[in-house]
Amino acid sequence: MSLIRLSKFFLTLSTVAVAASIVLFFIPGPMLSMEFTGGTLMNIVPPAGKTKADIQSIMEGFRTEDGKSLGYFTMSMTREGDLLIRSRTLTNEEHLALLALLEQKTGSTIDEKQYTTIGPTVGATLKRQSVYALIIASVGIVLYIAFAFYRVPRKLSPWRFGVFAVVAMIHDLLITAGVFIILSRLTNFEFDTLFITALLTVLGYSVNDTIIIFDRIRENVAFADKHEDFAVTAERSLRETIVRTLNTSFTTLITLLCLYLLGSESIRWFILALIIGICLGNYSSYFVATPLLVFLRKKE
Repeated sequence: MSLIRLSKFFLTLSTVAVAASIVLFFIPGPMLSMEFTGGTLMNIVPPAGKTKADIQSIMEGFRTEDGKSLGYFTMSMTREGDLLIRSRTLTNEEHLALLALLEQKTGSTIDEKQYTTIGPTVGATLKRQSVYALIIASVGIVLYIAFAFYRVPRKLSPWRFGVFAVVAMIHDLLITAGVFIILSRLTNFEFDTLFITALLTVLGYSVNDTIIIFDRIRENVAFADKHEDFAVTAERSLRETIVRTLNTSFTTLITLLCLYLLGSESIRWFILALIIGICLGNYSSYFVATPLLVFLRKKE
């Protein structure tokens, strides 16, 4: 079965998946961590005999001296049984008063493993810098690929290689983000700077597979019969590189799966994002980037 012919079905599937991911960005939207929104994170060990509901009930009754409450806050439980509490930005006095209230109501000393506060200005700056990082990386990759492939025949244009490589990358990033938007609504996952790091890693890995295929296309075009259809050349290039790219990805996935199953809780979402992104990177190199190059050539 021709990979190029199969790509007609997969391109349709990818278009639907990308469109769905874009919709998810607005409805319901990603759950952003306090690194982007600002706020306070507390990691406490619930006292013996006290449940998550008990702690939540106590916190809902918290009031400062001027009558100010915690307002909206979220609470989730880790695999170790700790409680992660996210709330508006608390002052040091409010933080100490909240701990004192918890100790008074539970009758036990509260073991607090972590207390972090980020102001809204810092959160907005991190959000803006994360977007800039993704944009600059994408533009840099387009320029690099266009330069690396400047020797391709004029009829193919090196810019097309760069643009379609970035199209495949955007495809991978959007679908990965779409999957995690769903997860953020079903689990305690939140979009944070570590997840942005995962997206940048996926971006680099995705373009790696695409460049391998594009480089083989460039070599085959140079030595192919001048009357050979470009689709035939592209199909041959895909088949010549598929074993190499799949073997590379498979060995990487073995390591990532071991880290996901046996690694620390703090990096589990990061590893899952890499696993999904690498699988999508392989897929898009064969069924998005190269087919688009072929279809545009056919139209011309």
